[in-house]
Amino acid sequence: MGSMMIKTPYYLIDKQKLLVNLEKIAYVREHSGAKALLALKCFATWSVFDLMQQYMDGTTSSSLYELKLGRQKFVGETHAYSVAWADDEIDEMLANSDKVIFNSIGQLERFAEASKDAVRGLRVNPQVSSSDYLLADPARPFSRLGEWDPEKIAGVMDKISGFMFHNNCENGRFELFDEMLNTIEERFGHLLHQVQWVSLGGGIHFTGADYPLDKFCARLKAFAQTYGVQVYLEPGEAAITQSASLEVTVLDTLFNGKNLAVVDSSIEAHMLDLLIYRLDAKMAPCDGEHRYMVCGKSCLAGDIFGEYQFDRPLAIGDRLSFVDAAGYTMVKKNWFNGLKMPGIAVRQLDGSVELVREFAFEDYLHSLS
Repeated sequence: MGSMMIKTPYYLIDKQKLLVNLEKIAYVREHSGAKALLALKCFATWSVFDLMQQYMDGTTSSSLYELKLGRQKFVGETHAYSVAWADDEIDEMLANSDKVIFNSIGQLERFAEASKDAVRGLRVNPQVSSSDYLLADPARPFSRLGEWDPEKIAGVMDKISGFMFHNNCENGRFELFDEMLNTIEERFGHLLHQVQWVSLGGGIHFTGADYPLDKFCARLKAFAQTYGVQVYLEPGEAAITQSASLEVTVLDTLFNGKNLAVVDSSIEAHMLDLLIYRLDAKMAPCDGEHRYMVCGKSCLAGDIFGEYQFDRPLAIGDRLSFVDAAGYTMVKKNWFNGLKMPGIAVRQLDGSVELVREFAFEDYLHSLS
């Protein structure tokens, strides 16, 4: 099916673009000895897991449902993490996971008996971060994400065999990663010698264009050798960056001091992460002289994708494509305004495009009661 024949709006995942990231992940696995788990909180569109699981070692989750999705749809290890497990989730969580990572000593001790036969880890907060956004900073003041006191952690070492440090966020600089890993070693080195595995989390943009992969691999390998641990990485955005687009159609144009174009989608409903962080959606660069503010069709006044240049005036029926629309998009889409939810299409490695999911009124109906 040609992509032009599919009704907009829809997300289009391009496996050839996905493969570029996956091959870099495979390179890192081979040269560093680290294992790579897909972070489902960022991307959970399982129709492309057939390709991804050939280049990765499994999945990591932030809830019971993500955990079960990973176990059912992705070959390999399933790591179970949650900020807090509820009592009625524990049995099902343990039945679906290879490793469980507790966020706090309180949770570890609360479920110590129930999980005594499981491979257990603890999330540690090194209190250093690369984030530009307080909202997303795991090391923010008064953070609930992980334990930070080495003395307290030393008291429960008999209950765990691994640690998870997740303090990187959109970190594209190897030097900063290296610096923060040094800090982790300084503060927790004596404890690292006592565990068998260490996850360094996600947020490390090592599939970016100019990232020094060989330096990264050498650093991971040295870390693993120093402490005698299996290193895990949890790429989310790094696994799927630049691999998908949101395809939309212009429904109306108007002028209110600026040229506006209204499309058959919504930033609040279909690219919510960008609205939360006050970021514009990305479109392939164009320096034409016709500037338009491209707006969504929800009733939210600020439902605006951004302002873009075009080679010619936009007309009703024109197709537009927002790029880099994989991470934190499909996992956050919602039914605000009862807007038609974008379908999901996949461009296969042979170039053919397949519509793998459509959403209808019944899906909207069943999302409420």
